[in-house]
Amino acid sequence: MTQTGTTTGRASSAPQLPESQFDARERERRARRIERLDSIAEDRIRLADRHRYYAKQVHRLVGSMVLPGSRVLEVGCGLGDLLATLNQDDCVGIDISPRMIEQAKRRHPHLDLRVADADRDTLPEGPFDAIILSDAIGLLDDIQVTLERLKPLLAPRGRLIVTYYNFVWEPVLKLAEQLGQKTQWPDQNWLSMADIENLLYLSGYEVIRRGTDVLMPAAVPGASQIANRVMAKLPIVRELALVDYFVARADPQTDPKSLPTVSVICPCRNEKGNIREAVARTPLMGPATELIFVDGNSSDGTVEEIETVIKEYKGPLQLRLVLQGDGKGKGDAVRKGFAAASNDVLMILDSDLTVPPEDLPKFYRALVSQKGEFINGVRLVYPMEGEAMRFLNLLGNKFFSAALSWVLEQPIKDSLCGTKVLYKQDYDRIASHRAFFGDFDPFGDFDLLFGAARLNMRIVDLPVRYRARTYGETKIDRFAHGWLLLKMTAFGFGKLRMGI
Repeated sequence: MTQTGTTTGRASSAPQLPESQFDARERERRARRIERLDSIAEDRIRLADRHRYYAKQVHRLVGSMVLPGSRVLEVGCGLGDLLATLNQDDCVGIDISPRMIEQAKRRHPHLDLRVADADRDTLPEGPFDAIILSDAIGLLDDIQVTLERLKPLLAPRGRLIVTYYNFVWEPVLKLAEQLGQKTQWPDQNWLSMADIENLLYLSGYEVIRRGTDVLMPAAVPGASQIANRVMAKLPIVRELALVDYFVARADPQTDPKSLPTVSVICPCRNEKGNIREAVARTPLMGPATELIFVDGNSSDGTVEEIETVIKEYKGPLQLRLVLQGDGKGKGDAVRKGFAAASNDVLMILDSDLTVPPEDLPKFYRALVSQKGEFINGVRLVYPMEGEAMRFLNLLGNKFFSAALSWVLEQPIKDSLCGTKVLYKQDYDRIASHRAFFGDFDPFGDFDLLFGAARLNMRIVDLPVRYRARTYGETKIDRFAHGWLLLKMTAFGFGKLRMGI
């Protein structure tokens, strides 16, 4: 809980300093600001129905970023309509205008709505999974102070969500105010996307996502959905969208109190010749590392080899074998391995060893130092060894990476690298929300990336040197699997960007 003006010990008997001219002017200015906001409460109600379509688009956008079961705080909640549409059990809204809160309580009596100035009054007790400033940042008296005061209220994996109008629309919006088609707000801060991102940086936040939405703020049958869901995301065109938005997290601390343990999941099918090398080359990370082989019904003696190695092994790793059974595909094998894992950090190591096990500590350090929450291996930066990746596969990987970057609104340079690393507690969150996408991915890469994006996790690419396989054959069918990947990309676009 953030408290202001709290003292300890005996109350001071020192006389209060007289109010300065500056303080007096500031107090009067704040009073005028509140009075002005009070005066437009009725006007906002009058225009609410007229602008229902635009409000619905903003509510859709924000709602897609707030997970079910979240505790939510909205700063500058106005009439409370956005909070009401989120349909969360624990929502708190604050606004500086008493009249606005009065009207909001009439409209939504079930919500916890309070009068408070975010940059100086006592704030609601945290933590919150999501803190929202929707079209409110421009009205804040001191944006940086407010952002700094909100940061301690975020849960460890909480997110700050900011929406604001694109400043290129300002002449149109001012004209609409003059014509009585829009609420006449007090003078607002003139903020570009770069301004907002810089203020977030100065206030101790890291931007995870930024984008645009709502190219057409009025309902036009057939055209509005295409304009707002698709065209508003396209290069050049998106510069004209009405709404800018950001998702940010509190800038993490770099020194963890204790080092986490590691579970390395190694899916394998007909990889007998790579088992001993995988064990010998996998390093110990943190206080304990387990290496879990998940066998997908091998026919070359892989299971027997794993069992023999486990019996003979005398090193620092904890070795385990999990049988995939009736399951099929790498995605199912990874999920079974994750379910069996007992340690803090989850890593995927392909049993072909084309990503060297020696690179795993890089992933560990990136995660533990909180450079990211989902560390994604990238094979497309360093030169590849020999015939590590066929030409058509390389082109396909580049295409799907570009497509995924656009769909997820985070830069993904290599979507199909097998090595991905995250905390088990974050994977458990992804798994608990898997019903949003369903069981659509036999490979497991898109399942994890889509899930991480859905949770607004910070995805960070980590380059690795990709090596040629020395045993066995690739399981990838470039054409059949390419078509499947294309369908999965379209599926993710529909779920994440179109809301269908």
